[in-house]
Amino acid sequence: MEDVLEVYHLPYDSNYPVVCMDESCKQLIGEVREPIPCEPGQVRREDDEYVRNGVAEIFMEVEPLAGKRHVDVTEHRTKKDFAMQIKQMLDVRYPEAIKVRLVMDNLNTHNTSSLYETFEPQEARRLAERLEIHFTPKHGSWLNMAEIELSVLKGQCLDRRIADIATMQAEVAAWEEDRNNRSKKIDWQFTTSDARIKLKGLYPKL
Repeated sequence: MEDVLEVYHLPYDSNYPVVCMDESCKQLIGEVREPIPCEPGQVRREDDEYVRNGVAEIFMEVEPLAGKRHVDVTEHRTKKDFAMQIKQMLDVRYPEAIKVRLVMDNLNTHNTSSLYETFEPQEARRLAERLEIHFTPKHGSWLNMAEIELSVLKGQCLDRRIADIATMQAEVAAWEEDRNNRSKKIDWQFTTSDARIKLKGLYPKL
């Protein structure tokens, strides 16, 4: 916990950007009957019956001090999917960075072995050397600022029935562009000093 909190209070450095990554999912739900559009004094009405069209996976990446984020909606959440996200992040979104300080949880796909299972060894090593990984503790997912962005995304964009992955990808891309254009930063206030007082019970008794 303290490791992550210290990373969050480092000054902005484009050579060593702090990036938070998290994953979630959203069920794809189709309509059995066409909803009745809203009208004055009446909200949009949907039938209780719906069609399950599977699940879409969401990869959220946010750089809190720069106020930018990137979201990918995919069909799967495998080690290969994670490795491809890392490669795109390093080579496309942060090609000039020396290292990316990556904050994420301990999901079984979140390690450099995913790179080696996806790419040739020399490529996997090249990518791994540009990562400085900081894991959130078990049961400490609230420390990952990408979780905040996922909550915003779900509240502003994914709070309704979406029938297919192509529609979801388009909607999420529009949300991402708008939020990035607004340069919405995250003002993280919780510090290590705060943790030692407010979360004193989590520390060993010496």
